[in-house]
Amino acid sequence: MSLTATDIRNLCLASLVFAICALLPLGDQGYWLGLGVTIAMFTALATSWALFSGPTHYISLATAAFFGVGTYVTGLGIDTLPFWSLVGLAGVIGAVLAALVGLATLRLSGVYFVIFTLGLAELVRQVITWVQNNSGQKGLYVLTDLDEAGIYWWLLGLSAAVFLTGWLIGRSRLGFALRIIGDDETVAAHSGINTARAKVLLFMVPGAVAAMTGAILAPRYVYIEPSLAFAPILSFQVVIMALLGGASRLWGPVLGVIPFTFLLEAVSSNFPNQTTLVIGVAFLVIVYLLPGGFVGLMGRINRHLNTREGT
Repeated sequence: MSLTATDIRNLCLASLVFAICALLPLGDQGYWLGLGVTIAMFTALATSWALFSGPTHYISLATAAFFGVGTYVTGLGIDTLPFWSLVGLAGVIGAVLAALVGLATLRLSGVYFVIFTLGLAELVRQVITWVQNNSGQKGLYVLTDLDEAGIYWWLLGLSAAVFLTGWLIGRSRLGFALRIIGDDETVAAHSGINTARAKVLLFMVPGAVAAMTGAILAPRYVYIEPSLAFAPILSFQVVIMALLGGASRLWGPVLGVIPFTFLLEAVSSNFPNQTTLVIGVAFLVIVYLLPGGFVGLMGRINRHLNTREGT
């Protein structure tokens, strides 16, 4: 794959941005670092979600399921395996689980796929709860020497890997096939594209990333239980952030992650019982006012300005 001057410039710019972000723990170890951890977490989750849902237009609400699996991988293995190996293991398990789910559900479309992925997290949560109730164990303690700065750097590195993966996919045959599937899946199938395989392969990416994110964040929670690990609201937050920024561009979800994280922080601090209301209002705003997110809004403004200049 040959790199153009624009590609090299964009890679250098992205590397510089991540390098600057990596300096955050050196300047603050309190509130802003905690906020940085949250932003890095949602950047990895929302960007990987958009890699699949952006080109295919499939709305997946399975993020919480993969995330919860990742937290339990760390919780169960932290006393016997090194932390870095648990993150990798969580990614493998998340990818395999995503492949199995994809093979079973990606032939569904529209609301049927959404409903199934929404129920997946609840199904896994109920299974783990049943196992723990029968074993007499209600939760897991995750005790490590990994501090907030270490968690932040892990998540920032994962976010960088997600961006690099998305950039490579966008320039691959898989990315080209998925764009055709998103435009018209019937045409893609008649063109000789194995649509089921392409969708399953790409669905494995957000599955692996969500599981790795959960594995990295498990030490931050200290104590994990099914209701925390598999919280359905996480799936909705990821979808809202990705759509708010715009899932049609690799960098689009970040435009939704940053402002929505600050909004959630303000609401949870002042109105802790109104978080669900904010998510609902945000969804309505996206549907009626920002159907393409901030990326779509910027595109419309740019086209309007070009039209005025042309006249």
